[in-house]
Amino acid sequence: MGLLRTTNIIRSLADTDLYKLTMMQVVFEKYMNVSVQYDFKCRNIKILDTVFDKEAFVKSVNREIDNFCSLRFTDDELQYLSTLRFFKPGFIEFLRMFRLNRSHTKVYLKNNDLAISVKGPWFATIPVEVPVLAIVSELYSGQRIDGEMVDVQSMLKELLRYKIQYINNNVPIEAMPSLFINDMGTRRRYSYEAQKYVLETMVEHGLLSGTSNIHFAQMFGIKAMGTMAHEYICAHQQLARVEDCQKAAFQAWAEVYRGDLGIALSDTVGFAAFLRDFDLYFAKLFDGARHDSGDPYEWCNKLIEHYNKLTIDPRTKIAVFSDGLKFPTMVELFLAFYKRIKVSFGIGTDLTNDVGLLALQIVMKMVECNGRPVAKVADTVGKGMCLDAGFETYIKNIFN
Repeated sequence: MGLLRTTNIIRSLADTDLYKLTMMQVVFEKYMNVSVQYDFKCRNIKILDTVFDKEAFVKSVNREIDNFCSLRFTDDELQYLSTLRFFKPGFIEFLRMFRLNRSHTKVYLKNNDLAISVKGPWFATIPVEVPVLAIVSELYSGQRIDGEMVDVQSMLKELLRYKIQYINNNVPIEAMPSLFINDMGTRRRYSYEAQKYVLETMVEHGLLSGTSNIHFAQMFGIKAMGTMAHEYICAHQQLARVEDCQKAAFQAWAEVYRGDLGIALSDTVGFAAFLRDFDLYFAKLFDGARHDSGDPYEWCNKLIEHYNKLTIDPRTKIAVFSDGLKFPTMVELFLAFYKRIKVSFGIGTDLTNDVGLLALQIVMKMVECNGRPVAKVADTVGKGMCLDAGFETYIKNIFN
């Protein structure tokens, strides 16, 4: 099993997270005239300080993006997408014609480190994020200075065996049917082949409920998972009154999906503000909420309390945990809450890039919508992102 690709890292437009297309369909129906900007960020290191050749790395990123932007959805991929009932025929035909514009994506040096900016119409740029992050992650895997010090292939297999054993040893047999584990690791995977191996192994052991990756969902016959990302709510900071951004985003979502894809992201402007907006109407309309920052125990307890106050049985709703999960934490959270509320777990880096080396914490976040700033204000320090300090302060003041 060779883990790294030397060229053409992304070979399919379906090799991406489902929520890029679910958000894209809302944009296609409601916001075709909206323009946006995304910026790249690595949260934990300066990438170019840890590769052999900075210039070669930047050239490789550009070469891989050239290839990615030449791809089109295949008939087979479109046929698969058409089997997902929430995708409408008109949107499928739009995807049949869709092609990325290479000029929207710029890769360059800033402060002697890698910088990537994506700017253009929202509908045309929304698919860029996940494949570009996967490109950076796999190129880094192959060019990092410390990469030759570890037998990555053996480590990947050994750590995965340990995780599977940990689940089997710590989750009671009678509780296993309630444990839903989903792969969310495309953007930070060690490589395509590493992700493929991990998913195949988890499927063989009956431990994978689904994946956010459309390509692998089709390959392994498992459920494609995902609804919305932070960018979707962030954009509504400039598409509605700022104080109404969450309610406007959830309402537009419900109008397009009519009850499908009912997991609401809860931390774009803080969980307390989410609960204020997630009133009886939305709490009944949506199937549940997703955690992505802040203390997960406090979050879930407050979510359950919120449902109880609204006289909604929490056991009919879903709490999705997806904030940098590791397997022991997942098991602890499962045992703490599965009898009180349905729980589901989205695991990323710890599933697809746990090879005994430091993994990049890379993101690409929306920073502008229609030429004006937007902000993600998370419940964990360091997970927020905004280029305009004044607007970030304004957001924080509005949502307390």
